[in-house]
Amino acid sequence: MTHRRRLLTCGAVAALAVLALPHTASAYGPGDGQGAVESDVSGDADGKGILSATAGAVVFDRSKNGSGQSAGPVTSAGNNWTPPACYYAPKYSPTQLKAHLEPIWDAGSTGYGWDAEQRDRYVNGKPYKDFNKDKTGEGYWWDSYVTPGRAGDPGALDCTKDIFWVDTNDDPPADIPQAVTPQILAELAYNEIRVPGTKVTLAPEGTTKVNLPTWAWLDGAEFKPVSVTASVPLLNIEATTTAKPISLKIEPGTEDSETYPASGVCEINNGKIGEPYAEGKSEETPPCGVRYLRSSGNGPYPLIASVTWKLSWTGTGVNDAQDLPDGEFGAEQNVIVQEIQTVNR
Repeated sequence: MTHRRRLLTCGAVAALAVLALPHTASAYGPGDGQGAVESDVSGDADGKGILSATAGAVVFDRSKNGSGQSAGPVTSAGNNWTPPACYYAPKYSPTQLKAHLEPIWDAGSTGYGWDAEQRDRYVNGKPYKDFNKDKTGEGYWWDSYVTPGRAGDPGALDCTKDIFWVDTNDDPPADIPQAVTPQILAELAYNEIRVPGTKVTLAPEGTTKVNLPTWAWLDGAEFKPVSVTASVPLLNIEATTTAKPISLKIEPGTEDSETYPASGVCEINNGKIGEPYAEGKSEETPPCGVRYLRSSGNGPYPLIASVTWKLSWTGTGVNDAQDLPDGEFGAEQNVIVQEIQTVNR
């Protein structure tokens, strides 16, 4: 294990210990606590510049998020973009950084050479002196955080910068792209978005016939925008990411089929996708649906219905909505297709 990796590991343990202190908000993982606001996190400092137990942690307001057992996260559509797996934000006051680092150095497990370099950096004025105690109350030490639910991702190890100081009201160094900003908060909120399940209503339901148009539609009552707000109270910055449904894509599960429309993409219209089947429409072409050309035999066809959501954000200093990559969320459902039986007399 490298010296830097040892520090990161120790830092992660310390961060967990900080979050376990009394009077902190519940630490929700992705998808947990739907409809909850982590309202107890203050992110404040006392008059001596000592950070509160959870200062620097990103706070999520999920009160307008999707909920229910079928709700799930969106996946970036058409590219490999993902929200950041790690980021930097305030974590320590001068006193807290000293309390964090000195036990690591005293243990000697990281090696004399590395310990000496770290003492030079934070104590001996190369470039910081005595943990910046003379600047107590004028700024904070920033360190890395791993995005909840992303600890196993390769990107979680990308934040390898040494702990650094940022004065109050100053921007973090320009060469640290993962330093928390309203845009980073928007991307972290993207990671927390949960949208309703996409099981479409079919008519006929469950079992249909060869060459018989099957109508498909979604319940408009559940099909509405959702949003999550992420903030860092200590820095007085926030961003709200909103997801709005724009279309439904139907993949019938076999090439022996035709979709309506031919692209298989049903656009949203007046807040609805598709149109419920009604008696007397059996000869009509559905605005959204599928027609199977061959029986599914002894098993069903795995129809996949995926909703595309348009995501955008606004936040501190950003009033006009900024685009984020579209997201998709889909589900598979079985469709049995039978031959139409005729009787010869």
